[in-house]
Amino acid sequence: MEPLAERMRPKRLSAFIGQVHLLGKDKPLQRWIQSGRLPSIVFWGPPGTGKTTLARLLAQEMGCTLISLNAVHSGVREVREAIQQAAIENQTKGVAPVLFIDEIHRFSKSQQDSLLHAVEKGTVTLIGATTENPSFEVIPALLSRCPVYTLIPLTPEEMEKVLTEALEQDDILRESGVIRIQSTALLQLAGGDARKGLNLLELACAGQGAGESARIIDDEAIGKLAIEKVFHYDKAGDAHYTMASAFIKSIRGSDPQASVYWMTRMLEAGEDVKFIGRRMLIAASEDIGLANPNALLMAQTAFQAAVTVGMPEGGIILSQAVIYLARSPKSNSAYLALEEARKLIRQTGDLPVPMHLRNAPTALMREMGYGANYRYPHENPDLAKDQPYLPEEIADAVFYRPGNQGAEGRHGA
Repeated sequence: MEPLAERMRPKRLSAFIGQVHLLGKDKPLQRWIQSGRLPSIVFWGPPGTGKTTLARLLAQEMGCTLISLNAVHSGVREVREAIQQAAIENQTKGVAPVLFIDEIHRFSKSQQDSLLHAVEKGTVTLIGATTENPSFEVIPALLSRCPVYTLIPLTPEEMEKVLTEALEQDDILRESGVIRIQSTALLQLAGGDARKGLNLLELACAGQGAGESARIIDDEAIGKLAIEKVFHYDKAGDAHYTMASAFIKSIRGSDPQASVYWMTRMLEAGEDVKFIGRRMLIAASEDIGLANPNALLMAQTAFQAAVTVGMPEGGIILSQAVIYLARSPKSNSAYLALEEARKLIRQTGDLPVPMHLRNAPTALMREMGYGANYRYPHENPDLAKDQPYLPEEIADAVFYRPGNQGAEGRHGA
């Protein structure tokens, strides 16, 4: 027997739930359908948002044959065979088939290269589906030929509609005697993933025989189906980087609530404590810097302590340090100074070290003028301060500009 998620897969585009930003009136996919021409596309979104279903329905809507491949099980040979099949279909019907490749991010560069000619010539209309950021996982040549459309998790209202339709329309669920569910826990566990939501609903209804009195499945019953919510988080994928970005930006924005939240999200998903610690060290210098020089010491100490203690108690140490970083005054003057220096170095190249600043360990070097007229600061601070320390060509360059926050503002660092 097919699982509920498969049984409830919509048979026509008008029954598709969600992705209104793509399918609504005057939205991108709706405009392509109305034009009668479907381009090659990459669908990017988390599991259960309808990528596969949408590809099937678009092919149906456009009257195209659908050829499906899964990147996990297919190689260059399967791709070439699919393209040959598509070429025959194209010649016979005069319409390019839709070649749907699920998990296209798992294709190697050579496998993706093998698609280029067919896509370029219109032999196939490619629809690739991926849960990973196409910018990193799909080759540029293919991306330049395929617009990327982002699919988003279903809203609670959309998920409610999916679940209600399943209870009302699926024959097997009707036999269970369940007429309604309390959806709060189910929606939380599903997290906008329609497939997961339907699987949980089917599991909750299982074992309720025909003829039993009408039942309502409450949140407690749903909660027993899963001891712990499994978070969508791939430590090598896009969620890893987007949450890390949110974490850093929350510290930079001096928001301790959000900083702790994103750190905890990563920890709960199994992120490496060392990864979080390294992000804290970067923030302590890039975003806090000289406004609070102790921030770097706090980040480093917390990093070492959390690694030593281990989880879960190490999370307390990280939380303390993260709150400290978020509440610290902010300065990026050290970061900007580095960037300004890099920029000028790339423009001016290898300028020679001024003679008075050069080390002179040998008599020959001293005869050549190395170290001549150098003013030793401990002997005459005023004269030493006035001597040039940069190459003559960039003598007036300014890299460091003190900020006005915290210790840097008080003391000018």
